[in-house]
Amino acid sequence: MNSVRRLAALAAAAGAALATAAGVATAAPAPQLAAAPDPVLASPYLYQWAGQTSASAAMSATGIKTFTLAFVLSDGGCNPKWDGDRSLTGSDKTLIQGIRSAGGDVIPSFGGWSGTKLGAKCSSAAALAGAYQKVIDAYGLKAIDLDIENTDEFENATVQDRILNAVKITKQKNPNLRVVITIGTETSGPNDWGKRLIKQAKAIGAPVDVWSVMPFDFSSGGDMAGKTKSAVDGLAGQLKSTFGWDSATAYRHAGLSSMNGKTDNAGEVVSVSDFTAIRDYAASHHLGRFTFWATNRDCSGGGECSGISQPKYAFTKIVAGYHG
Repeated sequence: MNSVRRLAALAAAAGAALATAAGVATAAPAPQLAAAPDPVLASPYLYQWAGQTSASAAMSATGIKTFTLAFVLSDGGCNPKWDGDRSLTGSDKTLIQGIRSAGGDVIPSFGGWSGTKLGAKCSSAAALAGAYQKVIDAYGLKAIDLDIENTDEFENATVQDRILNAVKITKQKNPNLRVVITIGTETSGPNDWGKRLIKQAKAIGAPVDVWSVMPFDFSSGGDMAGKTKSAVDGLAGQLKSTFGWDSATAYRHAGLSSMNGKTDNAGEVVSVSDFTAIRDYAASHHLGRFTFWATNRDCSGGGECSGISQPKYAFTKIVAGYHG
């Protein structure tokens, strides 16, 4: 129960006690405020180009409340734009307003694989934090996702440190903001660059709320549910050893972002049954984030869809049922 709801409950209880003492009939209690949706916990990716899926249609069909919007990139300098070329005040703002009007929320994602990255283009941590702040202020955000997978950001010690120092600055200016860092992974957990990023977060004092891995695009197919569990177990182990957390705390700071259907690697497929098993694993460990790429692909067949036979929105419905 959040602080507003606690205060409302205490006030209602006090009022009822006073009225009873005075012999006055009590009025019906005021309705409880609905809990605000958590943009971090269960928030499938939605991207804003070819094959655009209606957010409102997905929300109505699945009960999903939040989306991870991809991607905020550099416009060629240290200035954030959607996909590197769309203004923060254009159609994407209208999309966010629509999601919020329907009772939902968003977490914008900075980075991804393609395009020009702010982490590489901004010359300092302060400048990069300023770029993050423009997006935070534009939408009054509760959370941001930093998808650090392109080699320009991930496999570059200078840029890794710049991003982490920018996170530290951003959190100081926005203490209630939650920060997710999303990285690639091996089946055993983060690779050496991923381990470095986590260890540097500790050394720099960058308060990352959730570390999320992308357990797909491995060298071969096989048991994707099993490989996902192994990768997240490896992440949790790295968090334990780096931060000195117990297992329960480490898993609450860990998350995953899968991919529905066929991945980028030939022969590798995440089926609906795989994803259900992954959801059950996430729930049993109370992971802090459970998502996938992407609601746009959550349909049957090829083209912009998953490449497999599946019910429409099957994966989004699974995410919508995740409560940590």
